[in-house]
Amino acid sequence: MHRRLIAPGALVAASLLLAIPASAASHSPGAPGIGDPYYPYYGNGGYDVSHYDLRLQYQPKTDELQGTATILARTTQDLSSFDLDFLLDVSEVRVNGAKAAFATAGQHELVVTPKTPLAKGTAVTVVVRYSGVPSAKSAYGFTTWHRTPDGAVAADEPEAAWWWFPSNDHPRDKATYDVSVAVPDGTQAISNGTLQSSVSKLGWTRYNWRQNKPQATYLTTLALGRFDITTGTSDGGVPVVNAYSKDLGDNDGAARASVERTGEIVDWLSGYFGPYPFGSAGGYVPNTTTGYALETQTRVYYSPKQFAGGSNTSVVVHELAHQWYGDDVSLEDWKDIWINEGFARYAQWLWSEHEGEGTTRELADYVYASHPAGDAFWTVAPGDPGADNQFDIAVYDRGALAIQALRDEIGDDAFFAVLKGWPKEHAYGNASVADFRKYAERVSGKPLAALFDTWLFQPSKPAAGTGRSLARAAAPAVRPKSWKRIEATNAVHGH
Repeated sequence: MHRRLIAPGALVAASLLLAIPASAASHSPGAPGIGDPYYPYYGNGGYDVSHYDLRLQYQPKTDELQGTATILARTTQDLSSFDLDFLLDVSEVRVNGAKAAFATAGQHELVVTPKTPLAKGTAVTVVVRYSGVPSAKSAYGFTTWHRTPDGAVAADEPEAAWWWFPSNDHPRDKATYDVSVAVPDGTQAISNGTLQSSVSKLGWTRYNWRQNKPQATYLTTLALGRFDITTGTSDGGVPVVNAYSKDLGDNDGAARASVERTGEIVDWLSGYFGPYPFGSAGGYVPNTTTGYALETQTRVYYSPKQFAGGSNTSVVVHELAHQWYGDDVSLEDWKDIWINEGFARYAQWLWSEHEGEGTTRELADYVYASHPAGDAFWTVAPGDPGADNQFDIAVYDRGALAIQALRDEIGDDAFFAVLKGWPKEHAYGNASVADFRKYAERVSGKPLAALFDTWLFQPSKPAAGTGRSLARAAAPAVRPKSWKRIEATNAVHGH
């Protein structure tokens, strides 16, 4: 996944330049960004999406994608025009059935001007017809559309949707999805949620996937290629769908030995985080050259490189923990990334203890002792790391240290009540680091501002003993057996 800060002024808000009819004088263009301080032009203002219906056709040989996106939304202001985040070539846009004018702006904005201005609170149906070769498109010098020998994959963070569907691309605007994809017979299409049907006709097979719970745009994935698909159900009753590229080679066995434990791990995590929040679980391993994994909702993306050294259940734990911390409860702004990555890393530590390969205490002491006071590791503040450091190792490891410090401070009873209660408190919504601190204070009955400031926001190493018994040793601790596998997942998010 990518770490990019788009400098203010890098985009011209062309929507502000479009002429507004006299009859719409009281209306104004929607903002070209949703207001995230890290990514000023990601997402858009003026409307809220409730559902995306994507009807696509894909040709693997040429990487050609054709699509019709139907977007159901409601305006949050009087609108003369609004933006969508998108890169492919658009042939037609309709708003509430009428043809609308459209133009491109900046590097990833599609500006739509309805025939009639839209009043605040209006239900809106937007239809966008488009086509193109996603791998030929780039923005800000990068692409998140990954070609494979037999197709392609859309899976990246903090952006991925631009290359295959128009959207309001920010986690604050979550929606439900229907994704219908036609591919040549013998090729499969994998997406989020549950497979509703697959129908073959005239040499093409259409796969229909449905996600009926709110989902962020970057967590929406598409994999096109030749897969071996396995299905099952966890002991807790969660349907599991996994898929493996048919040309994984030497990584195939290790990938299956890891990902096929998804149902077991989902049930185990439910003991800490509460009931699994979605209607299915699973993952897919395409033949890509990327090195990371990504918590794409209900259908985790894994690079084959995650299994190059053998089986790796630790990365499966990490990505499945995100289904609660990151997917069910999503960040408010990208600066709140600690709630995603710190807790996913701590879940790996809990798994290590479960497997008898090092306790959370041993792992915390090892991480603390491994970074001397002058190490740049301590200069990154996990609670607000900056866009350039959003996926820095400190967000993961120092972030997990902060969680151990919280556990030490409030005690196990309150700590595990927080772990389980947080996803229930903000189910299918968004929340910030500040929201989490307030919640932990309410559950524990303790003031936690100083502890959060020390471990999440200060650019220095906390003194030994801070957080009660945490970091009691100044000398390097013995490396737990699980550390090599945990360290390998540093590539999960772009390292």
